Amino acid sequence: MTLPAPYPPLVAGGDGLDRYPADPSALAARMAQIYRVPPEQVLPIRGLTHGLELVWRLAAQANQSVQAPDAEPYTRLDAIYGRKGDTAAVVIRALGSPEAVAEMAARVAPALLVVDEGLIEFADTASAATILDAHANLVVLRSLSLAYGLAGARVGAALAQATTLARLSAMLEPYALPEPLVRLAQQALDPSRMIETAERITGVKRERARIAREVSRLMTVETGVGPILMARPTDPEALLAEFAKYGVAADRSGDRLRLPISLKPEVNDRLLLALGLTPPRSRPARLGQAVRDTKETRIVCAVDLDSPGPVAIHTGVGFFDHMLEQVAAHGGFSIRLACEGDLHTDAHHTIEDSAIALGQALKQALGERRGIARYGFVLAMDEAEAHIAIDLSGRPYPLFEGSFSTPMIGEYRTDLTAHVFRSLAEAMGAAIHVKVTGDDDHHKTEAVYKAFGRALRQAIRIEGDAVPSTKGVL
Repeated sequence: MTLPAPYPPLVAGGDGLDRYPADPSALAARMAQIYRVPPEQVLPIRGLTHGLELVWRLAAQANQSVQAPDAEPYTRLDAIYGRKGDTAAVVIRALGSPEAVAEMAARVAPALLVVDEGLIEFADTASAATILDAHANLVVLRSLSLAYGLAGARVGAALAQATTLARLSAMLEPYALPEPLVRLAQQALDPSRMIETAERITGVKRERARIAREVSRLMTVETGVGPILMARPTDPEALLAEFAKYGVAADRSGDRLRLPISLKPEVNDRLLLALGLTPPRSRPARLGQAVRDTKETRIVCAVDLDSPGPVAIHTGVGFFDHMLEQVAAHGGFSIRLACEGDLHTDAHHTIEDSAIALGQALKQALGERRGIARYGFVLAMDEAEAHIAIDLSGRPYPLFEGSFSTPMIGEYRTDLTAHVFRSLAEAMGAAIHVKVTGDDDHHKTEAVYKAFGRALRQAIRIEGDAVPSTKGVL
């Protein structure tokens, strides 16, 4: 049955789900860009376990077996498909050098060598996919589960030479990749997501190193890869019980414990508390993130009000990037923003939606706004003068006094400056009053953005722990 359903589903965002899934060729093409291989060497699958199952199916069809580590999910696949006859494939969890993989591929040929690279994004090693062209028996399995936050969606890829992928494709069940999974994967791999994904991975690696240093004071630690830490306590069961009291989802692997590492330091600090280690006392980081997807733009924006970096802004409108960099530099905080917009039409949507996303991220980072200075002011730049008054009250109220005679600065429309600050005020919940004068429109525009950064720097400064309002709430 390939006919569409007679009507769409009664679910939000269900457009198009009344039709059966199409061939995920667009997803394969994007994965090929991410994994740096030709599109014909990519087969989208439902995560690593699905890729492994295709290998077991292939072996079972030939009355052969798969040689794999004695661990889940390999043992479960063995229980389902059994072991019989010669070895059709060897599965390894390899995060070593491609040279080491190449040596093993040559040793096990003609059997397939299947390399499980589900955690490689968190390692400092190269992917075995770099040597696919030299080994027809090599299959590399990649996953979006942990590096892209899609553990529940189950999407990944098998990478191999085209002839080998054809053998695996023959094992696929009909409609193997449901349309919602394809959409989620395409969104997660959109170019607008890459800056923030890279920063998240770096953050987890940084936290993993920090927790490893602390835990190693009490027991042997294997840093390992991925968002986990392997530890060898003297009494694993007692420690598991203690972790449970603190909501730490550790589990056992033989005589070792697998300790989860989060991107959030405050979550990892619970692990230290469970071990009787005292984490450094500090105010929780003021982090904010916004994801905005429309038919015109795809945006991810993240801010850290307590860190001056990193600052990375890519909207495709060079002057606007420069202006947002000024906000970050003069505000003294980190902004990471990437936008894929319809610049072939006009820069309007890109600039407007980026301002909305930045405002949403700032609003989230401010939280209850407890302890902040709340107000901020000023700036002169050559002959131009920008006055900005901010009240982080939670109530949006934009005012903009000033005009520009030059319609464009590069690809930036100067008439959108007022629009940017209205969008910021509304999205972040703030009164933002702007007044700018001068002769040079470049100077006037830059003065406004710099002044906004300086006013924000004053307003977000921590001065205590109270909400700065006689009402007791903002």
